[in-house]
Formats: sequence, structure tokens, C-alpha cells
Amino acid sequence: MGSDDFTPHRRRLLDVAYRILGTVTDAEDVVQEAWLRWSAVDRSEVANPQAFLVTVTTRLAIDRLRQVRARREAYPGPWLPELISTRPDPADRAELAESVELALLVVLETLSPLERAAFVLHEAFGFSHADIAGVIGRSEAATRQLARRARDHVRAARPRFETDRGQRRRLTERFLAACFGGDLDGLVELLAADVRLVSDGGGRAKAPLRVIEGADRVGRFLTSISNDDGAQRFLVSIGLPTPAEFAIAVEDVNGGPAIVVRVGARVVLVFAVEAVDDRIGTVFLVANPEKLAAMSRPGEGAASNPA
Repeated sequence: MGSDDFTPHRRRLLDVAYRILGTVTDAEDVVQEAWLRWSAVDRSEVANPQAFLVTVTTRLAIDRLRQVRARREAYPGPWLPELISTRPDPADRAELAESVELALLVVLETLSPLERAAFVLHEAFGFSHADIAGVIGRSEAATRQLARRARDHVRAARPRFETDRGQRRRLTERFLAACFGGDLDGLVELLAADVRLVSDGGGRAKAPLRVIEGADRVGRFLTSISNDDGAQRFLVSIGLPTPAEFAIAVEDVNGGPAIVVRVGARVVLVFAVEAVDDRIGTVFLVANPEKLAAMSRPGEGAASNPA
């Protein structure tokens, strides 16, 4: 059987799988498996192809998440989701853009697989609790409880006062200027007193294995890695020749502004900030090449931009 009747649904399936799993690679594997199952099914018995495919994809994603959780627990240092390049979204896509924000995906990692699936389907895609119950194979009452627990947990873990997109971009641009301009005092002024820096090198790139806390410590670390010597040491850690020229810009990543550092066409480093009340509360630093692979291959449709 051909894939023509599967293709219209592929983007939506990647949307769902990426939000449940947090990695493009796993999401693509799950959607490929969903396609294989779709190819083997008797279509005359499928009343609603999209509902069928979302159900299959969600169940496969839940199973995959249970399998990878053990590996993530043994991960060297903090584990952060795989990043994706996103474009500014029209109003009718705003909620989907928010549902791939890095800070939210980090919080979703603390939910159980079923809680995460219930949250994603209800909050991002507007599925009813009755529909979600059919997807995950639980009663409607149990599904409501899963979704409520997930929503309460997310609300408790997210910042109380979030800045809007324009403010976040301006703050990110100021962060870039101070960080890469070696302005330690200016950088510290942008940071909340209790700021946290969470970095993911995955054992494949030079990055702290523990969270760094406090404005002074975070500021000093960031300015140290942004100077010429620190930058060249980082290149050595990921196996690139030195010296090399970096291209640095603020781009839309996972639904929000982030600092993207490239060497040629390859994305080598991303800084994303979580802003609260005009200050930076968290800095996410992603250096693991595997987590940046999707950003180095733009233009691949839903795989590189699930939102």
C-alpha cells in the first residue's frame, strides 16, 4: 500500500510524538512504526483514520518513553529535550508553539508517561477527556485525574510571572550582547539572584555536569566560555578543528527566542532563557551534538518544526 493516505496525517503525528517524547529522533521512529502498522491494517475497518493514527502513535510514544526513561536516568549530567527550529506562528498555532517551549518540555519530563500523554493531548491539541481515555486505554474518570495531576504539576513548576514574546526577545538580545561582549556586570544585572544554569553536553561536549546557581557564578561561567579561549576549547570538545569562526544570532527555537551559535551550517550551541519579571530565572545551555542535529538540517517539514 502507498503512503499517500498517510502523508496528510504525518505532521500531526510528529506534533504529538515530539511533545510526548521530547526528541525528534524518537518521534520520527514512532511515526515510522505507526506508518508500518497503518500499512498492514484493513482500511475498511477504520472509520476515522486520524483518530486511529493518533491513538497508535500515542500508545507507541508512551511505550517508547517508558523504555528511554531508564537511559535518561543514567545520562551524564542534566538531560534536556532535543531542540527544534520554529518560525513565528500565526494566532491559530500559538498554543502549539507554547507546547514545545523548552521550559515546559523540561517540566513534562517529571510527569509519568500517561500523565504526559494526557496533558499533551488535552492542553496542546484540545482532545476531550473521553477521547483521551480511548487513546490511552483508561476510564474517563481516571483520565481526568491524570490530566488534572499533570496540569497542577505544570502550573506549580512554571514561573508565576512570565514575560511576553517581545520582552523575552529583547531580554535575549541583551543577554547575547553582555555574554559575548564580555560584560560581566551587565550580564549579572540581567540575571535573577537565584538564577540557575542547566546545561546538557551529554558527555559529548564540554558542559557542566551539575546545575550552576546564583547570578555571580552563572555570569562568570558564561563569560568564561564566551571568550576566544573558552570557545576554542569547546570546539575541541566536540571534535571540530580550531580555530573556527562562529555565527551567532537570536532565532526562534522551540517557540521562543534563543541564541544559536553555528560553525558553518552546523549548530554547535544554543542558549535559551526562561524569563520572569524582566529577569532571567533559568539559562538552558544545550551543547550535546545529538540534541542539536535537527536544527542543523532545516527545511525538513514537521521533523524540523513540529509546531
